[in-house]
Amino acid sequence: MNKVIAISGIGFIGLSIGCLLAQKNKVYITSTNDLKIEKINNRESTIKDDLIDEFFATKDLDLTATKDDTLAYSKADYIIVANASYYDRKTNFFDTGKVERTIETITKINPNALIIIKSTIPVGFTEEMRKRYKNNNIIVSPVFARESSSLYDNLHPSRVIIGCPKDDNELLLRADGYVKLLKEGILDKDVPFLFTGLTEAEAIKLFTNAYLAMRVAYFNELDTYSKIKGLDTADIINGICYDPRIGDYYNNPSFGYGGSSLPNDAMQLKANFEGIPEGLISAIPKSNHIRKDFIAEDVYEIGKKNCPFGEPTIGVYRLLMKKNSDNFNLSSTKSVMSRLAKKGLRVVIYEPTLYTDSFEGYEVIASLDEFLTITDVIIANRYDQCLDDAVDKVYTRDVFRRD
Repeated sequence: MNKVIAISGIGFIGLSIGCLLAQKNKVYITSTNDLKIEKINNRESTIKDDLIDEFFATKDLDLTATKDDTLAYSKADYIIVANASYYDRKTNFFDTGKVERTIETITKINPNALIIIKSTIPVGFTEEMRKRYKNNNIIVSPVFARESSSLYDNLHPSRVIIGCPKDDNELLLRADGYVKLLKEGILDKDVPFLFTGLTEAEAIKLFTNAYLAMRVAYFNELDTYSKIKGLDTADIINGICYDPRIGDYYNNPSFGYGGSSLPNDAMQLKANFEGIPEGLISAIPKSNHIRKDFIAEDVYEIGKKNCPFGEPTIGVYRLLMKKNSDNFNLSSTKSVMSRLAKKGLRVVIYEPTLYTDSFEGYEVIASLDEFLTITDVIIANRYDQCLDDAVDKVYTRDVFRRD
């Protein structure tokens, strides 16, 4: 029997899980953004994800976007909380205010619904919500999906984690009902489903992303060493990664890790370690900071060489963290830009997704030809063939030409 499912949040998490579940269930997705609601109801994606575009064009999805919480929540069997949370560097914890307000609203409208938290949250958050709102119908199921590939990653997950109290048999049965809905939409039939405690599920998410951040930082430090010593970075990485215990992934040097997950989750895990002996976890964000310092200083020195009688113009080719993305959030390129600007250099941007002549105080160049002509050094976190005509002044650490 089809179920009624509500989802709070039209981000890449909410929209991708909504598309998966709306193939066989009635799904409401809530937002306060009228434009996003209109786009979803017109079967237009609000994020860059080719597979979501395909689903909207070819699938019969029972998916309705609304700003009416009562309509969405009142008859829902399952309510997925997928609101964005942001790491607050003043408090050293995620700002989970929107998630908390959503849980409070759901509890008032439909306290019997099973609430599944998919937002990124601190360790211990779910148990705190259950106590604060006197609602034991709250579980957690962290997301392991990439932006721009979120629907694919939900259709082909590496694993599904369900955090639920193991001594609550009734809640475990209801959680298993939610798992059955996921299995109807997931295309891979051998996906492991792991039931853990509430807090363990939260920890799995943060430790996973902190490990990935650590791996990026490791290969970036290897590249810094190679650059200074005049060694071939690619040769060293290839030799290391043939070891099957290490593997050939997440190993292409960059300006630093960025995006909406790795920086925030690494910092949140560091904060959760307060009072606990550690050395590695706090070194991860520190390493990323040092890498961006190194990149900026290296570019500055090259710029001065290329333009010895004046201040060089530094061109920034794309702000995106990776190809096929539309996200500038916590981009390492933006961090390098700000460091260069503080050194007094002129910094201009080529970013075709920006339909404006300025961005955060930087000049935006609309013409690629003009951009290639007026710049003395071009920094590119990821190389593109369109830079071939100016390759001699391109600065990138993208040794493998891939994300």
